Amino acid sequence: MIGAKPVEDLIEEFPSTCGENAWNALPDTQRLFKAARAVGIPIIYSTTETRAEANVTKTYATARQRMVVDDDAFEIIEELAPEPGDLVIYKQRASAFYGTPLLAQLHLLGVESLIVCGESTSGCVRASVVDAFSNGIHTTIAEECTFDRSELSHKVNLFDLHHKYADVMHVNDIVAHLYGTAGLKEAV
Repeated sequence: MIGAKPVEDLIEEFPSTCGENAWNALPDTQRLFKAARAVGIPIIYSTTETRAEANVTKTYATARQRMVVDDDAFEIIEELAPEPGDLVIYKQRASAFYGTPLLAQLHLLGVESLIVCGESTSGCVRASVVDAFSNGIHTTIAEECTFDRSELSHKVNLFDLHHKYADVMHVNDIVAHLYGTAGLKEAV
C-alpha cells in the first residue's frame, strides 16, 4: 500500500511507474543537476513522444502494452523541470538515441561523454547507454539517480552495464569530481 491506494491499483493506473524508487532518486538527481549546471555541463532530457501527429499510438513492442495513456503521463516533473538552455529530446523507443536528433546535438555541443540518470534501469537507461557505447560515447551512470520497478532488476542491470558498457558511479563521487575539476566546492 502506498498512500491510500494499493500498489496494484497504482501500477494499473500508471503502468510505467517506478513508484517509491523514483521518488527516492529525486534528491540525488536534483543534486547532480545542480552540480552539472554549476560547472556548465548541459542537461539533456529524453521523454516519450506524445504528440498526435507523431503517430505514437502505433509504437508498441507487444500487444499487452496497448493502452490509452494521457498526454501528460510523460511530462517531466516540476522538481526536475528543464531550465532555459536545457534540451528536451522526444523519443518513440526506449533509447534516447534511436530515431532522435540526440547524436547530432551531442556532436554540435562537442560532447564526448555522458552522465546518465533516470528510469528505468532495465529499459530506457539500458537502451540509451548501450547506444551511447555503440556510438563511441563514454558513459557514466549515476547509481542513485537511476531506478527501476524492482531493486533486483535495477541492481542486476547496473552490474551488467558496468561490466560491459559504462562506468557506474555513486553520485557523491560524480558530484565531487564535477566540482573538483572546476575548482569549486559544493554549497551545502
